[in-house]
Formats: sequence, C-alpha cells, structure tokens
Amino acid sequence: MDPGSLLYTGAGLATLAAALLPRLLDRVPVSMPMVFLGAGALTFSVIPQLPDPDPDRHGTILLYLTEICVIISLMGAGLALNRVVGLRRWATTWRLLAITMPLSMLAVGLLGWGVLGLGVAASVLLAAALAPTDPVLASEVQVAEPTEHPDTDEDEARFALTSEAGLNDGLAFPFTYAAIAISLAGAAPSGWLPHWLGVDVLWRLGCGLAIGVGVGWLLGKLFFSAPSEKFRLAEHAEGFVALAATFLAYGVTELAEGYGFVAVFVCACTIRAAERHHGYHQVLHRYVEQAERMLTVVIVFLLGGAAVSGLLAGLRWSEIGVAAAVLLLVRPAAGWIGLLRGKTGPRERTVIAFFGVRGVGSLFYITYALQKGDFADHGTIWRIVGLVVIGSVLIHGLSASPVMWFLDRKRRQKGGEDNAAKTPV
Repeated sequence: MDPGSLLYTGAGLATLAAALLPRLLDRVPVSMPMVFLGAGALTFSVIPQLPDPDPDRHGTILLYLTEICVIISLMGAGLALNRVVGLRRWATTWRLLAITMPLSMLAVGLLGWGVLGLGVAASVLLAAALAPTDPVLASEVQVAEPTEHPDTDEDEARFALTSEAGLNDGLAFPFTYAAIAISLAGAAPSGWLPHWLGVDVLWRLGCGLAIGVGVGWLLGKLFFSAPSEKFRLAEHAEGFVALAATFLAYGVTELAEGYGFVAVFVCACTIRAAERHHGYHQVLHRYVEQAERMLTVVIVFLLGGAAVSGLLAGLRWSEIGVAAAVLLLVRPAAGWIGLLRGKTGPRERTVIAFFGVRGVGSLFYITYALQKGDFADHGTIWRIVGLVVIGSVLIHGLSASPVMWFLDRKRRQKGGEDNAAKTPV
C-alpha cells in the first residue's frame, strides 16, 4: 500500500475523530487524549514499518511541534478567562505560582537527586520540566470559553487551573535555563548565577510581560476601536486572526530574547481586557481551540507510539515510584499547602490541588534543554517525563469528568440553598 495514501486516510480519520470525540465523550470518564494515546500505542504496535517516534532522535521536530501547540493553547487560555486581573481577584492563582510551584519543584528535584541518582543539572531540569501545569491536555478542568458576562457565577476551580496553566508554563523557563547553565558551567553559582539572575530572570521575564502587554494593547485597539471599520476586525469575525496575535506576540518577544510563553498569555489577557464583553473573543477562542485540538492529536498519538517503541525501555521501579509520587503526592500536597487560608473551600481546594495536569509543556522543556545543554541521563529523564505525562493523561482523564460533574452539582445545590434563604417567606 502507498504510504502517502495511508497517511492521508489516517489524517482524515484523526481529524474527524478530533471533531466528534469531545461531544461523544462529554459525560464519559474518558478524555480525547486518552483515546489518541491508546490509538498511537496500538498503531505503532501492529504496524512495524512506521518510523521510530524516538523523541531524542527527532528532537527538532518535537521541539517545534510542542512549541506551537503550547503557544496556541496559551492564547486560548488567556482569551477564555473572564475575570479581570487583580491581586485579590487572582489570589488563588498567585498562591499557586508563589507557593505551590516552588514547593513542587523542590520536591521533584530532591526525588531526582536522592531517589533516581541524577546529577544536579538533570535534577533541576526534571523539576523545571514537571513544574508547569498544562493548558493543552486539561480542557475538562479549565474554563470552557469566553462569556459576555464576566465575573458572574465563575467557577473558582476552573479559573484557578486555567490561569495557573497560562502563567506557570512561562515561569518554568528560568529554571530550565538554570539547569542548562549548570550542565555547561557546573553547579558552582559563580559560574552561572549572575547571568541567570540578570538575563534569564529579570530581562527575559520583563520582556515577556512588556511585549505581551504592548502587542495586546495595539491589537485590542485594532480589533475594537480602529478609526476605519475596514481595520476593525472584530466587526468581521475573522477567527484566524488569533493565530496572528499568537505568532506576533511570541515572535517579537523571542527576537528580543524574552519569554514568548509569558508574552502570549499576557497578550491574550490584554486583548480580552480591551473590550471584555465583546462576542469576538468567542470567535477567536473557538479558532485557537480547534487548532490546539489538532496539534494535541498529533503529539499524543506520537507519545503513545513512542511509549511502545522504546521510550520506556529499561524502566525501573524507582522511576515508576517517582512518577507516581509526582502525580499523586507532590502536586496534591503542594497545592493544598499553597491554598491554605485562601478563599477556596476544602472541596475546591482538593480539586485544584489534585488536577496538576502535566503534558505538552513538559515535553517541550525537556526537548529544549537536552538540545541546548550537556546532560548525561537522557534516557532516565525521558522515561520519567514520559511516564508522568502518560500517567497524567490516564489518571486525570479518567477522573476529570466525574469530579467536575460532582463539583458543579455541589455548586448548584449551594446556589439553590442560598437563593432559597434569600426568598422572603
């Protein structure tokens, strides 16, 4: 059979499945990534003629594929958030970033060093790569789409998980750079710390924030208040413009050697703030959501294929234990600690702490660092990250629908009780 014909047939079936599965699996404890992960594993198991999807060998392709998937998903996450940015309004997010993320990184780094026997650089890299929650594989537990009525009946759990994923995907980059620097210059701080603080932390973060706000402000003016209606794109419902905003914010920031991930999310939030109630945000969000879904299908399918083609070869019990600890102990405990004395109740706090989904962002950071640095334990790092991402797809995919359904049910019951209490007898 002609390989090209098989490729087109498979692409058509996958595209059709990507459109149908979210609707078919709406109330079933099975996620779309789970289906394509299994499909990839099955396909590469029964068709030995397929190329080996080794992530280390095809690192450049994987790097660009995961990079574009993450930035598109970050644009979608920023556009979907209805809540105005503020210290109190985003208090849960700031706690997750300032407390939960560092605690998670510290725990993962210690596990890598103490349990797996990794060097300092590899342990820091593992901590950085597994720090960000993922905006790509977590649609069931994140904000669905923009609404025209911000701040009304907003779900704190979904908001927190969406905003956290939007920001910590970029905030993991300084620590990835730290791992690369240690791998090249050694663990002694004098060899890398001054440059890291001045360039990788202050300059790159500052660029990401400033350019994200600037590009978002300019595009917001163009979309909603340009003097000529021909330039006022919000009046023409052009959804693909979301890609222009994504690539522009990311490209300009990367040219300035800033953090493009941060810039894209900030740009999306700034565009949303330009005209918060406009329906054009829904058009933009739906377009990027469709593009994200297609890229997710490809990446998760290849991950399933890699899992049965050698990615997990040589897996040790200690590595399985560390992966399980990251998903079931480290993130839930760090999340719970970070949200103590916050405005979330015990039920929402538990849900937010548990759903620290790991995914495409982790694959990107590992691929990027292994190409830029000098790490000795490629196989161990890939096995751990691959196992954590696969475990996250399965564990969080199985539990997302029933848990969020239960949480929504309790919220509706509480809302009904509050309304009943306000009704005069």
